[in-house]
Amino acid sequence: MSTFRDASSADLLAVQELLGRPLAGRFAVIVRRLDGRPVVIENEPHLRDGTPMPTLYWLVDRELHAAVSRLEGANGVHRFEALVDPASLAATHDDYARRRDAAIVQRDAVAPTGGVGGTRVGVKCLHAHLANFLCGANDPVGALVAEAVGLPALRLEDVRD
Repeated sequence: MSTFRDASSADLLAVQELLGRPLAGRFAVIVRRLDGRPVVIENEPHLRDGTPMPTLYWLVDRELHAAVSRLEGANGVHRFEALVDPASLAATHDDYARRRDAAIVQRDAVAPTGGVGGTRVGVKCLHAHLANFLCGANDPVGALVAEAVGLPALRLEDVRD
């Protein structure tokens, strides 16, 4: 059973504007600013052509994306990875993979692999960890990133079946 729902036509336009291009797969907005602007989208685990999409949660908010990019540019990936317990990080990757697998619709396609941001170990992308954390996951890296960038008031959408 999939937990996936399609974005509304208004969300399609808003996210395309934020990213500057159409998306190659289905998605739903799962975290918003209080004024309704998309912050995090949940991607279907396959693109429309069947290509695996390892990134389940994607940070699309421009302000937060820029703040996290500054952290990454200041060696944040290695710095934050060194601050978290490796067992907790591994559990985060495993949980992410389970949630992504539960959202698979195209069961006959090659499945995406890995955990947060498609990696199996360590930290690859602070944006993906923050998105995961904002969706309610126990993500120690995402929690550190959230603390470092400071968060506006957000709301988690109820998009589950």
